[in-house]
Amino acid sequence: MRKLKKDQKSFEKMIEEHRREEKKLPWNVDTISKEGFSKSVLNITKEETEEEKVEKHKTFVEKYAKEIKHFGMMQRWDDSQKYLSDNPHLVCEETANCLVVICIDLEIDEKHALMEQVAHQAIVMQFILDLARSLKVDPRGSFRQFFSKIKTADKPYRDAFDHELELLKERIRTCAQVRMENAMKELEEEEKQKRLGPGGLDPVEVYKSLPKVLILT
Repeated sequence: MRKLKKDQKSFEKMIEEHRREEKKLPWNVDTISKEGFSKSVLNITKEETEEEKVEKHKTFVEKYAKEIKHFGMMQRWDDSQKYLSDNPHLVCEETANCLVVICIDLEIDEKHALMEQVAHQAIVMQFILDLARSLKVDPRGSFRQFFSKIKTADKPYRDAFDHELELLKERIRTCAQVRMENAMKELEEEEKQKRLGPGGLDPVEVYKSLPKVLILT
């Protein structure tokens, strides 16, 4: 549960950074929006509390982890569309969030190629969700429209998709680095606690604080 909360906080921070970056995007957002997509690709529902989002994410992932991972490894548009047709329950915010968490874990494990593949599928899911929000329809009824669009998209639209993907991968690398640094700090603190002697003194720190003359003698 603690790891899920950390991942959720990391994801939300990544979203906020993404939204700030969006203002600098070079393509014509109005052109993209009139094709059925709103400007914001990455989005999180504000109505739910953090605890509710974590619990909803936890329950969903426990139930559909295998299916989500399978979708994350798909490389062809047609395969992705067919899989979502067979598993429409995966077309939701929880799948998108879970794919991002998987990406962070893969990056930490230095499985960079796999991370980039799953990140691609995370953006696919986010585009589908954004299309549904734009059309005000259930995402399960709009994913076919997304695949029809992306498979025949012109260069500006594909460039927009690719740019969003690059932004996401950069956020993932940053989150992974922060998580590794935090893990190292926690490990160092645990080791320090184990070393503490009488009076709560750390022998290593005491040794480092001794004058060089005493150390040499």
